[in-house]
Amino acid sequence: MITEITVEDTSGQRLDQYLSKRTELGLSRTYLGRLIKEQEILVNGKTAKASTRVKIGDQIRLDIPEPETLDVEPENIPLDIVYEDADLLIVNKPKGMVVHPAAGHYTGTLVNAVMYHCGRELSSINGVLRPGIVHRIDKNTTGLLVVCKNDHAHQSLAAQLKAHTITRKYAAIVVGNIREDEGTVDAPLARSRTDRKKQAIDELNGRRAVTHYRVLERFGEYTLIECVLETGRTHQIRVHMASIKHPVLGDDVYGPKSCPFHLEGQCLHAKTLGFIHPSTGQYVEFDSDYPEYFTKLLVKLRERRAGK
Repeated sequence: MITEITVEDTSGQRLDQYLSKRTELGLSRTYLGRLIKEQEILVNGKTAKASTRVKIGDQIRLDIPEPETLDVEPENIPLDIVYEDADLLIVNKPKGMVVHPAAGHYTGTLVNAVMYHCGRELSSINGVLRPGIVHRIDKNTTGLLVVCKNDHAHQSLAAQLKAHTITRKYAAIVVGNIREDEGTVDAPLARSRTDRKKQAIDELNGRRAVTHYRVLERFGEYTLIECVLETGRTHQIRVHMASIKHPVLGDDVYGPKSCPFHLEGQCLHAKTLGFIHPSTGQYVEFDSDYPEYFTKLLVKLRERRAGK
């Protein structure tokens, strides 16, 4: 759908800000930002940036795609729901579950399960394949995720993620005995230049990534740690811990190809999640127990340490 606007009154506002205030459009600033990036919005016949300042007399042309019908099917998959209200739900994701549909995974995902649970009551900001999804964790990482039921909640949580104000604490079992009791890895990450499925430290092109860690328990050959994310890049903890020679146990992508404990992927659990609630304005925090596989492995490591 083509919409054309002539700017008649402005004080030099940003393009995305100006359009979001046009009530007849009814479009969120986040969605407008995506349209601008996809060059679906032109100013005076030319592509523009979200930060472009508009002025009186500018001709703005918007090519707004027709709404897509969700082609992802709801599936009656059990969910471990830690908390739920009218704005959001906190889900404890199991190992082996993909968060949202993608090539090779169009069924059995968290999105399929959430769609069945919530019906059409999910935010639409991330499109037809990721309704309600604000952030992700890897297929074989377990733990807490927030899912948004409406665009207001989504925009609030997305802004907090961008500002790095959301509390995200992970538990991990890593290879080797970390000498120091705590530390920080501050190393920018980008997609690997040699393997497009992997992330890598890239001082030139990478985005800032910071992981704080502290030792919780030592087992000689392995260490239980808590990782606190200051940023949240793809595979951040896995790449950062591998970079200091302590890869996450079971991670056959960034660590050893073989594992003596026959694990299904990395020993990484998103344990704690905290943020400002989008409606109440109050800080809320949620915690989850270690999953069964994680607890059983800790028992084995303690027994080995005790010589049993």
